[in-house]
Amino acid sequence: MRSILQNIYGKQKGDLAFSRITTTLDMFSEKHTVRKAATFSQSDVILITYADTLLRNGAPSLQTLDQFLDRHLGELFSGLHLLPIFPYSSDDGFSVTDFFAVRPDLGSWADIRSIGNRFRLMIDLVANHVSAESPWFRSYLAGESGFQDLAIEIDPETDLTAVTRPRSLPLLTVFKKDSGRRVHLWTSFSADQIDFNYRSLDVLESMVRAMLFYISQGVKIIRLDAIAYLWKEIGTACIHLPQTHDMVRLFRRILDMVAPQVALVTETNVPHDENIRYFGNGHDEAQMVYNFTLPPLLLHGLATGDARVLSEWVMTLSKSSPETTYLNFTASHDGIGVRPLEGILPPSEIDRLADRVCRNGGHISARPCTDGSKRPYEFNITYFDALKNPAVANDPFHVARFLASQAVALVMPGVPAVYIHSLLGSHNWTAGVAATGQARTINREKLSADTIAAELANPRTLRSRVFYAYGDMIGVRVRQPAFHPGAGMQVHHLDGRVLVIERFCRDQTLFTLANLSAGKLTLTLPMMEKSLFLTDLLGGGRFKAEAVSMSPYEVLWLEPIPNIS
Repeated sequence: MRSILQNIYGKQKGDLAFSRITTTLDMFSEKHTVRKAATFSQSDVILITYADTLLRNGAPSLQTLDQFLDRHLGELFSGLHLLPIFPYSSDDGFSVTDFFAVRPDLGSWADIRSIGNRFRLMIDLVANHVSAESPWFRSYLAGESGFQDLAIEIDPETDLTAVTRPRSLPLLTVFKKDSGRRVHLWTSFSADQIDFNYRSLDVLESMVRAMLFYISQGVKIIRLDAIAYLWKEIGTACIHLPQTHDMVRLFRRILDMVAPQVALVTETNVPHDENIRYFGNGHDEAQMVYNFTLPPLLLHGLATGDARVLSEWVMTLSKSSPETTYLNFTASHDGIGVRPLEGILPPSEIDRLADRVCRNGGHISARPCTDGSKRPYEFNITYFDALKNPAVANDPFHVARFLASQAVALVMPGVPAVYIHSLLGSHNWTAGVAATGQARTINREKLSADTIAAELANPRTLRSRVFYAYGDMIGVRVRQPAFHPGAGMQVHHLDGRVLVIERFCRDQTLFTLANLSAGKLTLTLPMMEKSLFLTDLLGGGRFKAEAVSMSPYEVLWLEPIPNIS
């Protein structure tokens, strides 16, 4: 840890940082017992939700969520990602005003600990920025001790054209300090989100304290939000800098020392080769990275009925070590990231996807490029609505196409993460976008818990059809050793319309066949002996390897059964 700090700050300042952090760690270690290292298995599936997605009048949201989980989800999910639970001023929680408090309308830390006793709890460390309305920022404006260097002050004449921009908003925002001096501050994401200055040891120590506090409340996974932008150096792209990777190494080293049972996951919506660099050497950075390329590339495959590009990309998936794995998802509180398609799909194909999103009621978020142009950064739409055929008024394959996408995500190497609005088959929340003016609101609808319960109880509703079919898939998935994150994988090219993934371990081999097209087809599995039978774990059907028939958008999870005539 000392070496990492010296690498970031130089010897003298690094030693001072080491002294301050070890004092903090000593206080934490005295109160908490170190447990075994974090590991994941095929039984791990994580639900992603805001604490207040489900509401009931007069009830704290965390208690309402806990009751819903207990009543409807049983043992399907081992983990729960609670999106920011802290007091905030904007961005639905990602502009934090107090990193150590729970919003009163949600509940309390006691509610968090209660949920953490049942689920492997993931919480965001919103490490890049703080709310402009926070007490910390007010203390910075007042020049108070410990806060003078909280923010990054920049001369507005500085050339910042090389900076990689995540949003189209201005990079610098003007504020007036209590002394009367006007300052231009770095605000990567919005004028209300003040980027932290990690050259300040006060900032570093505060965020380490926040991380350790979450762990003391039962958190088992720390999500490093927007981590790629953490460190800034004028004249560089200010993304993925060596100091940023060193910061991830520092967080990992701290956890290895005092809380090895806690895993780090990095959130970096960037091209795949940049994303997987946060595995480090396989032992020193994140144990898990979001598999950001999967959502848009899977959407492309199902939109075109062509599995070839997706198949080629899946073949490239690799890990740095047995300690690392992917977090596989199709939807989240954000939109569908587009940057991960760079170098995989040509701009013309991305534009076709953007057109589909717009025709299905979604929005396109763009970002400025260094050449002055703007390119799509994110598709804002529910994943369910993104998979509708916009050319068909009552698309008969809409639900099947969506469930196919989720079945594929469940078999990818890694740990699946399911956004609650995907589990519930939610449509675009257009009224929410109109109310907030924010495109991302489209996939963040607040729902009545009682209304949802009634819809799930009615098998004729869309939500019920999606929810129970999805739950059945998860229930099958968690029982299969071949879906362990460490199990082997091979991609087979049998038909350009079909994604064929073989997963295998010592105890089991499974073949996933996903028909991404609207056509019926029959496949032969040449890697199997023709006399061999296979059982579909999803539907229960039995097939000969020489004649596997598939309906439009059907997904089969096939287990070989030898020696049956």
